[in-house]
Amino acid sequence: METHIQKTERLIKEINQIHFQYSQDYFETGKVAKINLSHTLPKVPIEHILSYRLNLHEAINDYLAFANTRNIDFFYRVKTAESIHDKIHRYLQRENHYPVNNILNDIFGARVILPSESVAEIMAHLDNWKNEYSLKNWYLRDVDGYIGVHVYFKNSSNFCYPWELQIWDERDAKANIVNHQKYKRDFVK
Repeated sequence: METHIQKTERLIKEINQIHFQYSQDYFETGKVAKINLSHTLPKVPIEHILSYRLNLHEAINDYLAFANTRNIDFFYRVKTAESIHDKIHRYLQRENHYPVNNILNDIFGARVILPSESVAEIMAHLDNWKNEYSLKNWYLRDVDGYIGVHVYFKNSSNFCYPWELQIWDERDAKANIVNHQKYKRDFVK
């Protein structure tokens, strides 16, 4: 029987493979302009971002259907166009401008909720997994009542939008959901 650590590693491996395959299938067709996402928002057309989001929304289940994610309890979503517009608006108001691939690093997001001891053990493995699976980065986010480990998938390309996996401690899940409702869905009126 697989442990939470083994299942999480398998989930990371599968999301990474899907991200790579989807990015190849989407950006290497010649139908879609390849734009360097290390540029700031004014240099990346919103249509490029929203087309990617829409295509991913329509295609993600086809990729997940063949992924080895059996017996792994996880949730996922593709960010809504409204949420993307809101995030872009908030970042354009800032004095400092960030690369698009740092701002829109969660158009696809997955989440796994685990016991405390598993989260701590996974954090001890993440640097090795970062190298083994060529992940962009990971960090522990602890801000305004939200606590979660964020893992980013990039596959070494500035032409592909990164994806995110959040690893939550089950003790923080309720507070994190309240926090998401309060701060991440402010665009809903």
